[in-house]
Amino acid sequence: MRRTHISTARAGYKLAKPIWTETGSILLGVGIELNDRYIDRLKQMGIDYIYVEDQRTSDIIPEDVLQDETRKKSVEAVHKTMTGLMTEAKGKKSAPVKDMGSTFRSLFTNILTELPNRGDVVVNLINLHVKDGYLFHHAVNVAVLAGVLGIAKGYNKNQLLDLGVGALLFDVGMTVFPDNLWQSGADLTGEQRGRLQKHTEEGYHLLRKQYDVSLLSAHCALQHHERFDGSGYPRGLKGGEIHEYAQIVAIADVYDALTSPRPYRKRYSPSEAIEFLYASGNQWFDIELIKLFCKYIAIYPLSSTVQLNTGQLGVVSHVDPLVAHRPIVRIIQEADGKETTTAYEIDLRTHVNITIVQTL
Repeated sequence: MRRTHISTARAGYKLAKPIWTETGSILLGVGIELNDRYIDRLKQMGIDYIYVEDQRTSDIIPEDVLQDETRKKSVEAVHKTMTGLMTEAKGKKSAPVKDMGSTFRSLFTNILTELPNRGDVVVNLINLHVKDGYLFHHAVNVAVLAGVLGIAKGYNKNQLLDLGVGALLFDVGMTVFPDNLWQSGADLTGEQRGRLQKHTEEGYHLLRKQYDVSLLSAHCALQHHERFDGSGYPRGLKGGEIHEYAQIVAIADVYDALTSPRPYRKRYSPSEAIEFLYASGNQWFDIELIKLFCKYIAIYPLSSTVQLNTGQLGVVSHVDPLVAHRPIVRIIQEADGKETTTAYEIDLRTHVNITIVQTL
């Protein structure tokens, strides 16, 4: 299969990966044949990339770090909890949610069983969901990424669970605000932005009311917008004053936000997001945490379509974790624009004069 931009999709293409609704259900499943109506609807729903079947790349199968069923249950739980809290907020209620902590510890325990625990594995997150589901899928992705970094740090089970619950619920403070406020993005006024920044404290206070959510998990909500140089909010904490769990959640939050499509900007490629993180080292985030995090992220995920400096187009077919920036690329189009009938591969580890110039 190969990953392609929705603008290049054509009637007759068959989906090779499912597309998810905001609640975690499958909107379009594997094998669905696209037509013009489907393609237009997907564009309207904010889907910018899809995975399609292609005989030349049929053996390239990128696996999401989470199984479909685990992702479904996780997104469903986040959606149910957050929409329930949104309803309560409209009614000015603020009661504890029954068994919130135990529910999310159980969810994250399931996530942990699927996370890589070896140093030679890079993580691929497959973000194919409608734009209205961003808040819920984002929470699950942040928990996955935070869990990977927690494992790399050598955290024990209890530490991982505190981190994971905090990561799944770090943005719970958003539930007290109207949808149109936190979905506005770049269109926010200064007053609105200041109001929205209160979500960190709102989330902390909400989680502190839950009898089975730890204080450390609640601090992920409170501190995930603090920055290493003291430029963050709500308290302007610096360096070690920020709890490490919150720093981990913040890195995962920024990475997944950058690599997700938003109404006000295009998504960054993984390589662009990693460059952003490195540039923020010891300014926004602890550089040592960034280095560790980036060791586990696929710079050029399997099945990504890339352009080489030769003008050729290819699909990433293999990634060596030790040199993740130099994958093997299967050529599907020559520099003159002619598609290959028999695809062949170029190993960038040995062809040092050939580079990737763009992820398409």
